Amino acid sequence: MGNLKLEVLSRKDMNALSRELSRAGIMNRTREEVTSEVLHYVVVRGTYDELVEKAGNVEPLQWSLEGVRVSFERMMENWKPGEAKEPEELLEEGDPERISVLTALMESGFVVEEEGGLLLTGNPLLDDLRLELHFPLSEIEDYLEELEERFETEMITEYNMEKRYFVEVIEVEGELIERALDVAGDYATEESIVEAMFEGIARSVLADTILKLAEKYRRKNELIKALMEMEPLVAEGKSGRVNVYFDEDALFDFLRDLQTLGYLKVKGNRIWV
Repeated sequence: MGNLKLEVLSRKDMNALSRELSRAGIMNRTREEVTSEVLHYVVVRGTYDELVEKAGNVEPLQWSLEGVRVSFERMMENWKPGEAKEPEELLEEGDPERISVLTALMESGFVVEEEGGLLLTGNPLLDDLRLELHFPLSEIEDYLEELEERFETEMITEYNMEKRYFVEVIEVEGELIERALDVAGDYATEESIVEAMFEGIARSVLADTILKLAEKYRRKNELIKALMEMEPLVAEGKSGRVNVYFDEDALFDFLRDLQTLGYLKVKGNRIWV
């Protein structure tokens, strides 16, 4: 079981969060990672009219085309020929179809860049717009043969490499973990805080169980066996429960964490609180 990993967006934030946690008496360490990701996409090209006509039963394409229609209509509602808008006014987070529509408008000459932003030069017809729609391969692979037969398609692979910054919290007490999450709220990403919250619940439950068992079992192998027989450990909450699973190797590492934190001592096969 790993430590609580709080992800931040920069080295500066990483160091600042680490200092704040240390001031609060919370053991932590910084960590930097270079991560990579390989993504495969299928690109489908054609005019809107052509894509609608040949979409058939390809559901991901149907949904995307409906999104294109809605995005086009909303974009044109408040954008008149001769009017310039900033890109931020035209795009919405989580709406990839708007990007497709705007790209098609620019490539067709209906939108041009100028100092005031993006200028609409005329009244485009949706049916005539030539679109380029991107689909993750996992969403479209069941329809790949049909798409290749009906449309102009291309496979694109993206390789993304980035530096990521983390602060690991090395605590098991529920109160300290809650304090760490409160401090992290000003620095860490929301997603990593949510994951760390559940990680913290699991670590706290496991630590409490081990410390209780360590009063009964003085040998490490007996304690591990007793823990494995109790799996999963369950933490009940107001809105649900957390089931905690583990394997023997993870437990050995966790015992080392507890020893580092001063909760118990392990020497050979002997263990005591």
